[in-house]
Amino acid sequence: MDKIQKLESSIEVYQKKLSEHDFYNNLKSIEDIKVFMKNHVFAVWDFMSLLKCLQKRLTCVEIPWLPVDNSLTSRFINEIVLGEESDLDIDGNPRSHFEMYLDAMNEIGADTQPIVTFVYNLQKGGSIEDALKNLKIADQTKAFVLNTFKIINSNSAHKVASSFTFGREDVIPEMFLSIVKSVDPENNQYKKLRYYLERHIELDGDDHGPLALKMISELCGESDQKWEESEEVAKLSLNARFDLWSGINNEINAYALT
Repeated sequence: MDKIQKLESSIEVYQKKLSEHDFYNNLKSIEDIKVFMKNHVFAVWDFMSLLKCLQKRLTCVEIPWLPVDNSLTSRFINEIVLGEESDLDIDGNPRSHFEMYLDAMNEIGADTQPIVTFVYNLQKGGSIEDALKNLKIADQTKAFVLNTFKIINSNSAHKVASSFTFGREDVIPEMFLSIVKSVDPENNQYKKLRYYLERHIELDGDDHGPLALKMISELCGESDQKWEESEEVAKLSLNARFDLWSGINNEINAYALT
């Protein structure tokens, strides 16, 4: 068993725990999706910081430009940046997936005030911690973002790559799409949400997974310490995602009782 297979094997129990979360059984309606999106948009946002951190570390974004060590990894990251930061929206206009997600939230009537306030506070120079304060979102959502930036601030490319690869995969887009199609079969009400979900699934493709694993293998190399740290971060990120689901699930259950 090679090192990447060993890492994947070590986190299977964490992935299984996540896949069996009660949350998946409670996400049934557009109202549930509204609650979900109000919190999940923070994960959509901080994913971009993970991605841009990898772009900064694995490609050249400095002047003067210099060639990078691995062009395959550089291309992989740049392709994802292209799709996530400047995809074409439903009207054919360049737009980030974060902005497309916000458009979809507005379309279905999800609460965008927390994320809009958060981004505004950051634009004014506030810290991540201060920008999260007093927002009406689950505590677990705040903890999720703080965990992401703890990994980013480690300044270790292999740790960021591990969180990027193992902490972000889930079945939410396909679940969403199933719900949206069932309540809006003619695609008249939720066009932007449906488009976003379909683009998300399409761009993920079948090649991103193997390339992400190759990226980790190259970043860790023969360093046992880096492999151990990557495994630790993968488990930490999966647990953070589990806690994020728990916070959203609690909010959905509380909403159902009102």
